[in-house]
Amino acid sequence: MEWLKDYWWIIVVILIGIFINTIKSLSKLNYKSYLEKKKGIKPIPYNDDDDDD
Repeated sequence: MEWLKDYWWIIVVILIGIFINTIKSLSKLNYKSYLEKKKGIKPIPYNDDDDDD
């Protein structure tokens, strides 16, 4: 485990790179068109209005 004390920053850089690439790929994901074209399922409409007074 001596190498871990010397090269801990390389592991941190790799983990940060994986995290950034995951965020980029998730932002490119378009789930609405996937639901409409591939499965024929329309997304459930979301209303933010609270009319249950």
